[in-house]
Amino acid sequence: MGSLRTLTSIAVTMLGLLFVTFIIGRVMPIDPVLAIVGERASQSTYDATYEALGLDKPLIVQFFIYVGDVLRGDFGISTLNSRPVSEDILRVFPATLELATLGVVFGVVLGVPLGVVAAVKRGTWIDQIARVVALIGYSMPIFWLGLIGLLIFYGILGWVGGPGRLDIFYVDIVPTITGMILVDAAIDGNWDVFRNAFSHLILPASLLGYYSLAYISRMTRSFMLEQLSAEYVTTARVKGMSEWDVVWRHAFRNIRVQLITVIALSYAGLLEGSVLTEIIFSWPGIGSYITTALLSADMNAVLGGTVVVGLIFILLNIFSDLLYKVFDPRAK
Repeated sequence: MGSLRTLTSIAVTMLGLLFVTFIIGRVMPIDPVLAIVGERASQSTYDATYEALGLDKPLIVQFFIYVGDVLRGDFGISTLNSRPVSEDILRVFPATLELATLGVVFGVVLGVPLGVVAAVKRGTWIDQIARVVALIGYSMPIFWLGLIGLLIFYGILGWVGGPGRLDIFYVDIVPTITGMILVDAAIDGNWDVFRNAFSHLILPASLLGYYSLAYISRMTRSFMLEQLSAEYVTTARVKGMSEWDVVWRHAFRNIRVQLITVIALSYAGLLEGSVLTEIIFSWPGIGSYITTALLSADMNAVLGGTVVVGLIFILLNIFSDLLYKVFDPRAK
């Protein structure tokens, strides 16, 4: 019964997402026919294309045609480059996946311990520093941090690679297997390409990771403060249990389920919210792809990218639900 409810919830959410993107595509002041045939096309060409797109049918029929196309992975043809949008998304998404994954790893590895220590040392200078670090991560515009980072670490110090995923010399040296250059270079055993790709990846990933760290550390601190004030923690300390066991084996163990949601939402946010970072660093991911499509009035690409981002949120929610059952058997 629980699985049926989950599947029903997923189906309804996905249908709602498709309905919203369908309506957006219809209310935008952009003529999809003119975007394809051009303004100099004859009326007969315009009418034929209009019928071929199914725009002469009732809206409800158009919607179900749209749903059927999306379920088959067909997002239409990009008017910008005349390629299927699905192929474009498969080409650019691995770049965003690589960037966001390293960013969320950075945020989790540093953010969780920082939040735990801040809660344990509540009110001390350590807690104050942790809160300032999180506040800066929340308040500083990421595009400003990106520009400053490029100026200092690339322009002045030369410690990292510049914009783009690789130096021109290393482009197309390793075969594309996953689309993630670090993984492809490791599979191919080409460590020169791996090092060059990592030098380009580390700065934008660190900036996204800092944004993620601010959110994760703040939420971890809040969860831990609630647990450390609970009676079972006081009882454990009275019994003489070590502080390490109290904090990590008891208090932290009880916030793992909450952290799963926080980390999943943070990861999804990095996957869909890295637009400014990708633009600043000339990173050819889905964020810059959607932005370029929007500026070019390529609505098929915009809506296709939006559906993919929404699907990512749905899948990560499902994954976090599965992890609930692993870390908390009561969730079953």
